[in-house]
Amino acid sequence: MDNLSDALKKLKITATDSTADSLEGCLDCLLQALAQNNTETSEKIQKSGVLQVFASLLMPQSSCTAKVANIIAEVARNEFMRNPCVDAGLIPPLVQMLNCKDQEVLLQTGRALGNICYDSHEGRNAVDHAGGAHIVVDLIRSLCSKTDPASEKLLTVFCGMLMNYSNENGKQHEKLALCLPGEQPHPKPKKINIKANCRFMLWKLTLNYFKRKLPQFTYSIFYVIKLQLVEAGLVECLLEIVQKTVDSDKEDDVAELKTASDLMVLLLLGDESMQKLFEGGKGSVFQRVLSWIPSNSHQLQLAGALAIANFARNDGNCIHMVDNGIVQKLMDLLDRHVEDGNVTVQHAALSALRNLAIPGKPPFALLPTQEEILLSCLYSFCTAIATTEAAEQLGKNAKLVERLVEWCEAKDHAGVMGESNRLLSALIRHSKSKDVIRTIVQSGGIKHLVTMATSEHVIMQNEALVALALIAALELVTAEKDLENAQLVQILHRLLSDDRSAPEIKYNSMVLVCALVGSESLQKEVQNMAFLEVVSKLRSHENKTVAQQALLTEQRLAVES
Repeated sequence: MDNLSDALKKLKITATDSTADSLEGCLDCLLQALAQNNTETSEKIQKSGVLQVFASLLMPQSSCTAKVANIIAEVARNEFMRNPCVDAGLIPPLVQMLNCKDQEVLLQTGRALGNICYDSHEGRNAVDHAGGAHIVVDLIRSLCSKTDPASEKLLTVFCGMLMNYSNENGKQHEKLALCLPGEQPHPKPKKINIKANCRFMLWKLTLNYFKRKLPQFTYSIFYVIKLQLVEAGLVECLLEIVQKTVDSDKEDDVAELKTASDLMVLLLLGDESMQKLFEGGKGSVFQRVLSWIPSNSHQLQLAGALAIANFARNDGNCIHMVDNGIVQKLMDLLDRHVEDGNVTVQHAALSALRNLAIPGKPPFALLPTQEEILLSCLYSFCTAIATTEAAEQLGKNAKLVERLVEWCEAKDHAGVMGESNRLLSALIRHSKSKDVIRTIVQSGGIKHLVTMATSEHVIMQNEALVALALIAALELVTAEKDLENAQLVQILHRLLSDDRSAPEIKYNSMVLVCALVGSESLQKEVQNMAFLEVVSKLRSHENKTVAQQALLTEQRLAVES
């Protein structure tokens, strides 16, 4: 690492007037260090301030350009490095390098842009503003007619770049992002695979444009294209790729497996294409997808669960799948990932179970007895059954609630974190049990419910406030300290003062305030923050329910003052 430190210092100090040979020596040192320990080296590069220097080294006439782009591609494989790459101003010069004729420069530039865009809203925006996508589309068009290995390799990289660029970071099953492979040569792909991949990405890019300009037409166009892809034989092509790459540990094969399985999931988003592939539960594609769930590949387990979630958008499909044992397959999958499992696979399986839960017709005859399976199925059971008995049985299990509270802190997995918070609230709302509340308080769940009350989603805010009101009404003494530490009173004051707060948020906030004044310490906080003044203004609120509750709250606060 001493050589690395020296190379970083030299690059930062003398990049503008060093000779090409000396610069290349420094860049070679960085590439070697990245190959040995990418994460640690990337951290050192970021701290050194060298990222800003790279922008000045990206020049068409420089012999160092390909190596600089390669370094950027490597560091951008780390999530924490993508925004710094954008902030360092690397996107505009990288986009300019797409006009270069040198194939190695194009290859490394495509990798760099693709990796910066991977799961990064800032990266995609920067590429969009620099016009990078348009240039890549033109490059793909020109490369589609070429058959030499170098062109096919470029084509693969640029398609991957467009995948990452066009991914909107929405629902889990819509993700197609592909972190591009490193220096290893890409195996020569079949022409049909590449061309189908290109066609798909060009169409996806066009749809994103329509979504910005004509959102009312987006979904109908999107679904038509999915059906066309299915009818054109893309599914068979993808299944063939899966079969050939599933047992390989080569980096490029792993990337192809992810791309193919992710594309399969996306094709099932259209109702027509989904039903065509389901074929009443007898379709060969559906049967192949089922075989992914018990596989040893986390990627196929994930794609299989997401595919089942998509098949389960139709009640008839749900009934068929439940009758044929799909619930047990998903529960077995969850059981495999309880200890040190893959949280993304868990979340996908939960999504499938949730979609299978037809209102009024729960797919589960009995609650599972195994604690681990019950933990993984919490959300599905609560939303499917939604009974006091079920919620109380789940909520009184201390080990389950402790794990659920851990999931509430899964910041790297927003879907898991959000659903865990909602379930925590649901356990209280459905059970209305003092025992459940005490279990949640003892497990440290109060702070997560208070945080949930500040969510940008009104439904989540409301669920949290109702749960907190039940806590204050049933077990205020037990929860008093945690509510105080979580600064609930200050949050309620902000919600009531904010003109943008929905009427139901204001109403439930006032109900909660009335309950909190039963605690001496919380009552003092309410008095110190002049709630009376805020509540008095709400007596003239246009919503009659809010106005009436404001009057009742004002009276309660006046009595307690």
